[in-house]
Amino acid sequence: MNQQKQTKDSDTQTSPIKNKVGSIFVPVRDIEKSRSWYCQVLGLKEADCSIMNGHLCPLPMVGTGIILDTMPMWGGDQPGGAPSIDTPAFMLLTADLKGSLEFMKKIGSELVTEIEHDHWFVVKDPDGNKLMICAE
Repeated sequence: MNQQKQTKDSDTQTSPIKNKVGSIFVPVRDIEKSRSWYCQVLGLKEADCSIMNGHLCPLPMVGTGIILDTMPMWGGDQPGGAPSIDTPAFMLLTADLKGSLEFMKKIGSELVTEIEHDHWFVVKDPDGNKLMICAE
């Protein structure tokens, strides 16, 4: 009986992990090239996006952070670098979906889709990571 009660208590234990995303890591091969591309896409100044330890570049975001990382511990030190994100893992928001699509075309981004369901489209960053751009 006592063992059964302990099991039930441990099943309902409150997790110490917060329901909050701190940052999202994006694997990149050329940290400077990727920083330039993301700064252009997000309207950031490169001077505000310092490269740390030779492989990390936190981007100043509103809300959840994005960190560009050559990921030396996760395959970035191997030929070809760390694997890119093949399925969109996060979305960037826009108030102007059509304007955003035209902007991405203008800067030469590789499109994966056109606008789908009048709500989103997907592009690749310079490292082949798939990113979703979604209407707010």
